[in-house]
Amino acid sequence: MNDRFLKACRREPVDCTPVWMMRQAGRYMAEYRALREKYTMLELCRTPELALEVTLQPLKYGMDAAILFADILLPLEPMGAPFEFAKGEGPVIHSPVASKADVEKLHDIDVEEGLGYVLQAIRLLKKELKVPLIGFAGAPFTLASYLIEGGKSSQFAKAKRFMYAEPETWNVLMGRLAEVVRKFLHAQIDAGADAVQLFDSWVGQLSADDYRQYVQPHVAHILKDVEKRGVPVIHFGTGTYHLLEVQREAGGTVIGLDWRTPLPEGWARVGSDRAVQGNLDPITLLGPRELAEKRAGRILEQAGGKPGHIFNLGHGILPETPVATVEAVIDYVHRTSARS
Repeated sequence: MNDRFLKACRREPVDCTPVWMMRQAGRYMAEYRALREKYTMLELCRTPELALEVTLQPLKYGMDAAILFADILLPLEPMGAPFEFAKGEGPVIHSPVASKADVEKLHDIDVEEGLGYVLQAIRLLKKELKVPLIGFAGAPFTLASYLIEGGKSSQFAKAKRFMYAEPETWNVLMGRLAEVVRKFLHAQIDAGADAVQLFDSWVGQLSADDYRQYVQPHVAHILKDVEKRGVPVIHFGTGTYHLLEVQREAGGTVIGLDWRTPLPEGWARVGSDRAVQGNLDPITLLGPRELAEKRAGRILEQAGGKPGHIFNLGHGILPETPVATVEAVIDYVHRTSARS
């Protein structure tokens, strides 16, 4: 196995900086779009053989890790909150959470029973892969935001109002989500995942004080426990420049840095005892290839060859990204960071 990704996660020396990209399997690829013409997003997620195919698609570009093709919202349905992906709108929760009674309807799950198709996809992938496999789950705040908002949001006003006005009920909701996510990540490791990532995509909407009060205990419940398994645990969020210290406190052996945080400063703030992942702006890949390579080179310079850097984007690949630019950046990072 090409294990440079795992070595970097453990802050061990590597032959060159490993690269993987969030949403590396997705709409920027013609092969993926062809499948989406035949199947819905949920059909791809719920059919292990199709999830296997999609997960493998981008590896031909030289990625040093595969990330399981799935969606962070999948645990919600077995918990009692069905949803769908509406065309052009993204996820839509059928019955948004608006009260204590709604929270009480949500229940714990048996992971094998409710999400067995995800675990089966992992088992199939482990028979095929020559790079490490990353499993993942959504973090409690991000999942709670979808549940309360009913889908995507720009201000998260409903979620934050619920958090402030109903703190006890909010705590119950976050606790239930955290326990499901904790069990789900353990089950993915049991099925064969070599590393796991916790996606807290919307947590940058919170102040550091609010994060510490309303979110951190629940994230720590997940991360501190999963870290005991001995696999790399990536703690990822966007817009988290002001949250790095409290994210570090919450846990994770690897901390994700987005493009708004200079890599040297971010690494210093999360500590030299953590690996870091990042942090190219995804929109850079839409510009001239020379610019993308130059920006990637700047990130490598900032990392300074220090063990523990995984090259990634600050968030996911955008659908309109040219495949040729993705390939060029991966090749550039490998060549430029190669160590004799």
